Amino acid sequence: MIQDPASRAIPEPVSAQATRIETHGIDVIGDEERHGRARDLFGVWAAPNVSYLSLVVGGALVVLGLSLWQALGVILVGNLFWVLVGLISVSGPAAGTPSSVITRTMYGVRGNRVLVTFNGSLISVCYVALSLSAASVTAFSLCSRFGLELGTVGKTLVIVGVAAVTLAISVYGHATIIRLYMPLAAALALVFAVLAFFVLGNADWGHRPPQELRGPDLWAALAAGLAMVASAPLSYSTSADFARYLPRTAKPSAIVGWTAAGAYLPSVLCTALGAVAATTLDMSDPQTALTGLLPGWFSPVFLIAMILGAIANNALIIYSSGLALQAIGMRVRRSRSVLFYGTVSILLTMYALLVSNFLDTVSRMLQMMVAVLAPIMAIYVTDLLLRRNRYDGHALSDLGRSSPFWYRGGVNWAGFAALVVGAAFAVEFLAVPGVHIGFLADLVGGIDLSLPVGLIVPSLIYVLAMRSSTRGVK
Repeated sequence: MIQDPASRAIPEPVSAQATRIETHGIDVIGDEERHGRARDLFGVWAAPNVSYLSLVVGGALVVLGLSLWQALGVILVGNLFWVLVGLISVSGPAAGTPSSVITRTMYGVRGNRVLVTFNGSLISVCYVALSLSAASVTAFSLCSRFGLELGTVGKTLVIVGVAAVTLAISVYGHATIIRLYMPLAAALALVFAVLAFFVLGNADWGHRPPQELRGPDLWAALAAGLAMVASAPLSYSTSADFARYLPRTAKPSAIVGWTAAGAYLPSVLCTALGAVAATTLDMSDPQTALTGLLPGWFSPVFLIAMILGAIANNALIIYSSGLALQAIGMRVRRSRSVLFYGTVSILLTMYALLVSNFLDTVSRMLQMMVAVLAPIMAIYVTDLLLRRNRYDGHALSDLGRSSPFWYRGGVNWAGFAALVVGAAFAVEFLAVPGVHIGFLADLVGGIDLSLPVGLIVPSLIYVLAMRSSTRGVK
């Protein structure tokens, strides 16, 4: 019997096979290799946000002096910034290239290398080192529960082991992340649901701080808490990396919706759980406090879930960092660039946990990163809206002087002016006690306004500069 050609199953593109190492890097994804649905992005963003870090942030909001209901309000509002992550995701299918290439429109061919080196490399490696450190410490605790007391060699092997799993996911790449993260998110959600059962049963729903905050002190705590919660979505200006394989016909509204919902829902629930736990537990050491509340059989499961959540988060960051190394101009395969960043992160983590107080230094530095991350996100979103998401991946791949993104000397000074001036204003509105309080923040009573200033000022500068430029957006 002759089979109707139209009835034959369309073979799955190689790029969609999770058992193969991804071969694409920053090159343009052709239409023949586009696949998937917008809803696949839900799991990609859900798994990293069912996390221990969210619990920590939630607990920190109550430690700041906020009441439980004030903290929950901050959590609901602060996580709305995931909509920006969803919005820039739509640039991926439009261009068929990752975020580190698309940002050439904002900073120029040469200028983009500076931005990507800073944001896609240095900051990302620090974030991975912090998260890997947290996962490794949790793994140390897990080993202790099974009677394994680790020395320096043992701890080193644990760090390398956790990192190896992370790197394997990053090396296999996009298809593996798409296939793996939805079931991983479901498993982590189940663990956190059991955790919620024990936490909610011991909650103090009428909790209020010993000294209720009022006036400027209350506004300062609310602003600081909002910046803490918003720092997570603002750090993901690379979301186009995970949407770039979608067909061009994928609805932008669906891409925004599934990306934002995938991150928003678990982040809100887990952060809120941390805030509720802080009403009765000492969340200065969340791991000890929470495991003390749990039955013996569940504590190891909870610790394993924390490790898996950190791995899911780090795999996304390292994947994007590998693409960033190519965008800088290094002629290296994506899999090898991933291994490079992974190795650097392992060394930083070992130094942090086994040698010095490096972790404390990096933690303080990252508290101030909102002042830079907010302008980067703001400029990206503004450019996308100005261009109506019209990005040409092939034009973006042109690195010569004839490139439409060469601007002046390879630099789009409109983008850099917006970034530098916006970040400068944000830094002066930053209020991190013991680290830095800007003179503008001091003038408004110590209220940290770095988040709104870091979003609004660079956006306005970028719009005005690009509209006045002879090579601006038309």
